[in-house]
Amino acid sequence: MRHLHRFLSLPKTFRNSFKTNYIAMRKSDLVAAISEKTGVPKVDVLVTLESFFTEVKDTLAGGENVYVRGFGSFVIKRRAKKVGRHIKQGKSVVIPEHYVPSFKPAKTFTEQVKDNVNALPKEDK
Repeated sequence: MRHLHRFLSLPKTFRNSFKTNYIAMRKSDLVAAISEKTGVPKVDVLVTLESFFTEVKDTLAGGENVYVRGFGSFVIKRRAKKVGRHIKQGKSVVIPEHYVPSFKPAKTFTEQVKDNVNALPKEDK
């Protein structure tokens, strides 16, 4: 985790405001990392990454799933019709059946994350 030093250099009060030892890699960090590893200019990596995101969204919106072997599956999940509560009005509301995008990581992906995250040092709370 190459960004761990950035997180640990923050004041402890700020670090404690996180619910867990959560470190986020943003899109710009991802683009920079890919560019550094491949030697491809950041602009080209950004265009490729945006194209990937757009293709996944368009495919899911079209009703198809996206499978990336060794990484995971972007799938559409059906949420059944249910009765919910409108808290301010105190009334029951029918929430119709709808579909939501979901990501299911591949087994190798899940194992790699479990093994590596468990090996990270625990920080005092």
